[in-house]
Amino acid sequence: MGRQHWKKIWVGSAGNMVEWYDWFVYASFATYFAGAFFPSGNPTAQLMNTAGIFAVGFFMRPVGGWLLGRVGDRKGRKAALTLTVTLMSASAVLIAVAPTYGVAGYGGALVLLVARLLQGLSVGGEYAASATYLTEASDPRRRGFASSFQYVSMTAGQIAGLGLLIVLQHTLSEDALHSYGWRIPFAVGALGAAVVFYLRRNLLETEVYEEDTSHAGERGTLRALWQHRREAFLVVALTMGGTVAYYTYTTYLTKYLSNSAGLSKQTATLVSFTALIVFACLQPLAGALSDRVGRRPLLITFAVGSTVLTVPIMTLLKHADGYWSALGLALLALVVVTGYTSINACVKAELFPTGVRALGVALPYALANALFGGTAEYVALWFKKGGIESGFSWYVAACAAVSLVVYVTMRETKDLDLGRVKSGAGTGDGSAESTVTTAS
Repeated sequence: MGRQHWKKIWVGSAGNMVEWYDWFVYASFATYFAGAFFPSGNPTAQLMNTAGIFAVGFFMRPVGGWLLGRVGDRKGRKAALTLTVTLMSASAVLIAVAPTYGVAGYGGALVLLVARLLQGLSVGGEYAASATYLTEASDPRRRGFASSFQYVSMTAGQIAGLGLLIVLQHTLSEDALHSYGWRIPFAVGALGAAVVFYLRRNLLETEVYEEDTSHAGERGTLRALWQHRREAFLVVALTMGGTVAYYTYTTYLTKYLSNSAGLSKQTATLVSFTALIVFACLQPLAGALSDRVGRRPLLITFAVGSTVLTVPIMTLLKHADGYWSALGLALLALVVVTGYTSINACVKAELFPTGVRALGVALPYALANALFGGTAEYVALWFKKGGIESGFSWYVAACAAVSLVVYVTMRETKDLDLGRVKSGAGTGDGSAESTVTTAS
């Protein structure tokens, strides 16, 4: 790919990294600030309260997907990307200054809730805007490779959050982390978002969007999306298994190793940190592979592996007795998940025509995440509190099995033209047509 392609990928990915840093920092530092916003008592109950607010942010994502997806299709990918990072910056500031339960009672939890709603609104649009932008801005022959940087940047954001957590764990006392240290990452996130806002102001629009000849009044509307409802339902179904597995082995893994396996918080954090670095490096390799062999083989491999291996991996992780055993199992799980994460962005973008692509990716994906991804941690803690923790492993495997059926029956999207007028990519009806033959 040329220099301009790399520049677009870099700027789009940098913003995505900050967005997901802020999003995941909430989960990474939850064990330290859970007691700050709720009455003292059962630590698991406090974590369930913070996990509940974490899940609420996901239920705002469909609203963000609709509003910001509409902006992306009507005003351009650049406009949507700039707006999402502005909202994320505001939410990070709110969490950084939120009052504790001792100062304002449940008022602090209310501020936390408002911040998570803003984050949900932002991320609901960010995923689609960046997925669409990275897919459209890439060489048509390397869309899988280029779009894989979405999860590279997402994971980099989480690595940055975990890295900061490790630094704070070694420089601040346990009491200091619980008292004020957890506020530091949110302040850092707000500053990072301000830098990305500046970068995105100078972002170049994609040529595919600029050359789109569809009627402006129909762009980004629910009416237009309804004409591609089969693809929209396909996005929900193919996302189901992947998002549950992803959040299980990223967001929830540290807590699982700490609360269930009995590893120290420092060891659990280091396991996640190391595993995510390897995971990020795998994304471009798998994305490039999909450009050669197609998207479906990777998706099917993920679904089969997740269906068969989730229960054994989670069972063994619960009995992990140290860093290396836990890391090996975590890496095995994340290698399997790579079959989904490396290419899901371009697969969804390839299903829709330009005039409804951002909304088509955003809304159904956000709905799937609200129902499955955002609730994964809460469901896991619910099973744990009920004394049947192993039930969550079977739940993850079942979600993957549902998506497996979709992957086996869906049509390959690798060679479809992003400038086509009609979309039949996911339905197998062969109705895709095109008017634009290049994407850059």
